[in-house]
Parts: sequence; structure tokens; C-alpha cells
Amino acid sequence: MTAPRPAEPPAEDLSRLAALHGVATSYRPSPDRTVAASATAVTRALAALGVDAGTPAAVRAALAAGERERDARLLPPTVVGWGADTPAALAALPEGTRLRVRTEQGETRARAEHLPPGVHEVTATAPDGRTAHAHLIVAPPRLPAPPGRSHGLLVQLYSLLSRRSWGMGDLGDLGELAGWAGRVLGAGFVQVNPLHAAVPGTPTDPSPYRPSSRRFPDPVHLRIEDVPEFAYVEDRDRVLALLERAGRLREAVLERGALIDRDAVWELKREALELVHAVPLGPGRHAAYADFLAEQGRALEDHATWCALAEVHGADWRRWPAALRDPRSPGTARARRELADRVDFHSRLAWLTDAQLTAAQRTAREAGMPVGIVHDLAVGVHPVGADAWAQQEYFASGMSVGAPPDAFNARGQDWGLPPWRPDRLADSGYAPFRALLQALFRYAGALRIDHVMGLFRLWWVPEGHPPTEGTYVRYDAEAMLAALVLEASRAGAVVIGEDLGTVEPGVREALRERGVYGTSVLWFERDWEGDGRPLPPERWRADCLATATTHDLPPTAARLTGEHVDLRDGLGLLTRPLAEERAEAAADTAEWLDLLARLGLLQDGTGTSSAGGTGTSSEEAGIQAVHRYLLRTPARLVGVWLPDGVGDRRPQNLPGTWDQYPNWRLPIADAQGRPVTLEDLAASPRLRALIDVLRTGTGREGGPHGR
Repeated sequence: MTAPRPAEPPAEDLSRLAALHGVATSYRPSPDRTVAASATAVTRALAALGVDAGTPAAVRAALAAGERERDARLLPPTVVGWGADTPAALAALPEGTRLRVRTEQGETRARAEHLPPGVHEVTATAPDGRTAHAHLIVAPPRLPAPPGRSHGLLVQLYSLLSRRSWGMGDLGDLGELAGWAGRVLGAGFVQVNPLHAAVPGTPTDPSPYRPSSRRFPDPVHLRIEDVPEFAYVEDRDRVLALLERAGRLREAVLERGALIDRDAVWELKREALELVHAVPLGPGRHAAYADFLAEQGRALEDHATWCALAEVHGADWRRWPAALRDPRSPGTARARRELADRVDFHSRLAWLTDAQLTAAQRTAREAGMPVGIVHDLAVGVHPVGADAWAQQEYFASGMSVGAPPDAFNARGQDWGLPPWRPDRLADSGYAPFRALLQALFRYAGALRIDHVMGLFRLWWVPEGHPPTEGTYVRYDAEAMLAALVLEASRAGAVVIGEDLGTVEPGVREALRERGVYGTSVLWFERDWEGDGRPLPPERWRADCLATATTHDLPPTAARLTGEHVDLRDGLGLLTRPLAEERAEAAADTAEWLDLLARLGLLQDGTGTSSAGGTGTSSEEAGIQAVHRYLLRTPARLVGVWLPDGVGDRRPQNLPGTWDQYPNWRLPIADAQGRPVTLEDLAASPRLRALIDVLRTGTGREGGPHGR
């Protein structure tokens, strides 16, 4: 006999309970359409937040408890103050409430006005005896704007090989690019992909957006020859053999058409770094390393411990012996002691990588860049990685981040990244988020935040369910923004939010109010509320990074020719007949070219040939015209996708593919698909001509050798 299914909780009660915990019961994919979230998604999201909503009785009990707590609570766990004003939550306390504020600087105050920026602790005692303890984040009202208008380069670092790199671009290459671009091209910044630590294993997931840790960088990016101890490795024969193997890896990519093989590069670099680890540090270097260990504290110890345990038990900590799945267990403490040398090895790698990242930013600033290196913060971490292990209490178990169905993806998206629990973040004063930001701002002149809408809400997908059966869970956006503005202002850094795609009303306005820049990509900037035609340049927003394309989109040359449609067709990605897709793409491009021509920006050609192909001169003219257009907008930051400078046709990542396309493994190449080295880029007349278009418009000239 089949057991009866448990009764569904009343919809009204479930809706009220969900609202208490920031879980949406519906969403609006467009202003005129509302979609109800499934009851399963809502109950599973609540369960991940520690709320039982599985039966009508459980819903009633949780609702009663939640409403009692809400009504009795004096303060939320984290309170936000902007500037010198009294935080709104404190101003709303009952008359006669006594305050005690212990500032981050160690002072004790009885008032909450004119507090210095920082994260303080506040205790409130109401006249009726109720007491509340809360974290108080005080941030400047907004971030300062970048100094002046500037142009810069966008590049996926692994794709930028020099004649010195070991099969993929590295931090030495980044420093060389920044120094050259700042001094010769007058560039104000270089934006790179996330350089977070990857999950080890073969084959490694090549996507930089599914990292093991966002807090610590990946040592695969190290320039081995720039590590001081490498010069003192005693076994010179092994050093020479390593350099020869590195040369073969490099030549395979540059000369023989091989894809970038991150695993092979890491195998080689790890062998070199094992030799380096055996070289004793000098007194000064040892003191610097000790300081780094002290500064990073338990977070680095956890990260290095996870790396050491992964070498023994595999990368998926969920499959480790039970005693090791808890970073605070006696078993983990014992294993850490037994693996002390390996823990030190991985701690040392984090230090070396941090030092080279810092050096790259220093080089950029010394080259005259007002911003420098723009680092990229991925939206989440891999569920089997170091952060998910070390910070388990902050992640929602059994849930994944994604996106609901939209006009571009009817099935929705599941990114396979566990979301942070908003309740646990608030209880901690957003400590994990602040620590992550502090780590990145050590070496970032600016930070790009992928899917910045995630500061407001994220689409949670229950494990084992399709992304269509997810729901939105809301975060305290004011607290998230306050933490971001506080840490960025302390570092003197710019923040750029990737706000492409579906953005709920009010988000862009809230970001703008706090000085967070947006992202505007030419092909998407149309008058969507009017006639749908290309948006005139004067109607663009000023507080943004304006570009022609990104790593997830076709390079400009492919867009102008329509080659991106043929690529997708060849991979079986089209959902309509090829002729329809080609016609729509051609019409889209023609509208833009017509606008460019009417504005007098197509100075040396039309951008396309009469036969539908593109000659080199007309293609270059089209790319240059696109960037002249960007200069006509008020955007304060204008970015050039570096492969556009040499006519590359291939996207670095093609959404919707896995192994059908070599995502994240392509070197920068010219129009014929031949890899282009950093040295070739520096000598490229085509790239120089494109940058010359930008120099006058942004008011940034190169140094004495700029011409």
C-alpha cells in the first residue's frame, strides 16, 4: 500500500514564511509577466536556510516562531551606516534605548554619530530590558570615481603567451603588458580574467569562473624565473631540463597549433616549485613570509590544508574520510600536523603568487596607469573546492546558483556553484565577504564583479532539479554594498559591476548611488523601451566600462562578418534555420554600421565588402569605427578586447558548449588564426592604429616613446 503524500502547506502561510527569510514565491521575467516558483523550490530553499517547511504543521510552527522573533528583535544582526549620519536602524530604536558602540579602532562610545569607517560592534538596551548585539558596518557614502577618463585593454591572461612563458600566459607577461601599455599606449588599465585557485585534478576544469577558492590565487600563473629562490636551485641539470620542456610546451601552442594545456603547464611548474621549496629563504624573505602567514591566518592555513589533503584523498572533499570533511575536527588537525611540509608548500605558493600579483599592479602604476590591473571576482566557487570545505557553514547545502529561463535560454541555467547563506553572512557581519574583498584588493587597482546582481538576489536551484524549478533568494543588498564600498575605499580601488542581461528594477540605480560602475557592451545598447534601434552615444551612461565585446561574445571581426553565426551552426547550437540566424545577425550589424557611417566614424572603409566578406582594410576600419563610437559616449572607462587589436575571430568562451569547443584554451591569434605573442602584439601596427583611435578621446597619451 502506497503511503499518502504529505499535505501541501497552505500557499498563504508558505508565502509569508518565505518572505520572512527572503525566499521568493514568484518572479517577473518581464514587467508584464509573473511566474510562480514551484513549492518544491521554495521549501528546499527554506530547508537550506535551516527552516522546516515540509508539512503544514511545520510551516505554521516556523511562521509563528519567525514572526515572534521578528517582532521581538531590536536590531538585525548587521546594521549599516553611510558616512557620518546615524544608521537608520539605530535611529528607529525605542526612545530611551541605551547604546554602547565598540569601534574597530578599540574605542567605546555611547552614540552612533560620526563613527569612523569600519566594522564596529553595537549593543542596544531598550527601556523594557530587551538587549540586542549587532555588527555595524560604516562605509563612505560612495566610492570615488576613477581619475579622469581612460582607455585600457581586456585580456584573458592564459591566452597571452610571450616568448618566456611556459605554455600559457603568466604574471610576468601581465607585468610586461601593463608596463608597455601604460608607457607606450597611454592605457589606464588592464582587465584580466579571474585568477582564483582552480580545483586540482586531471583534466582540470579550465573555466576561471568555477574556482576552488576565490580568496587565494592560482600558482599556475607564477613566472617561475621571477621567484628569487629559483636562481639558487642546486640541481642545475633538472632546471635546464625543466626549461627545455617549458620551451616545448610554448612552441607547441605558438608554432604547432596546440591548445593551451593548463594541466601540462601546472605539472611542469609544480615540479619546479618543489625544487624552489627546498631552497632556504634568506632572513628578509623569511620575515616577509612569516608576516604573510600571520596576516592571512586561519584562512590560509585552511586553504593550504585542503590542498595538502587533496593530494592524498582527491579533490572532492565530500568523498574524503568522514573525519576530514570537517576543517575543525581533531582528525583534520592531526592530518594537518602529519602533512605539515605539504601545508607549508602550498602556503608558500600562495605567498609567491600574491607577491607577483602585487608586483604587476606596482608595475602598472609606475607606468602611469591611474587604475592599473582590474581583477575579476567570479560569482561563486566549485562545490568540491577549498572554500566550500573551509567555509561550509556559510554555504547553502543542496543548492546551486543559476539563472531562470529567459528569452535567450528557455531552459534556464545551473552554474553548479553553491550560494552563500544570507542569514549566516548577516550573523557574521559579512566577515567572509569582507575577507575575500580584502584579499583581492591587496593587488587590484579595480575589481570587476561578475553578475553583480548577486549582491541583491540569486537564483537558487535545488540539487537534482532543472533550473526552471528554482527560485530567487534575496540578500541584504545594503549590507553587501556597504562591505564592498568600505573595503574598496580603503584600498583606493574602483569597482565595476557586470550588470548585463536581466536586471531587476532599482539595482542599477542602487549601484550608481554608491559609485559602482556598470558594464555596457555596444551590441546590447539599444533603445529597448523605444524603437529598439542602436542607442545614440549621448544616451549612454557615463559611470560604466564601455566595450565592443567580452570573453563570452564573438570578437568584433567575427561580429562584423557574421562568422559567429557559422561557428554556432557548425556546433549545432542554432535553434532556428541558418538562413534566419544569418539574416538577423546581418540586419543587426547593418543597423550599427549605418549609424557609424551617419556619425562619420567609418573613415577608411565601410566595414564590410559588397560580397559579404571583409577585406583587411575595411575590417580594420569597422573595428576602429566601433571604438570611435565608444569614445562618443560619456563612458569614463573604454576597454579594448585585446584580440580585437589583431583581428582574432574566435571567442575565448562559447556559452552552451563544453568539450565541443576549446573554451578557455585558445591563445590570442591573428585574422588567419595564427597565434600572436606578447612581443608580436607590442610590434603590431594594427593594434597601435586601434589604440591611436582611443588616445585622443580619453586624453591619455603615451610616454616619451608612445609615438
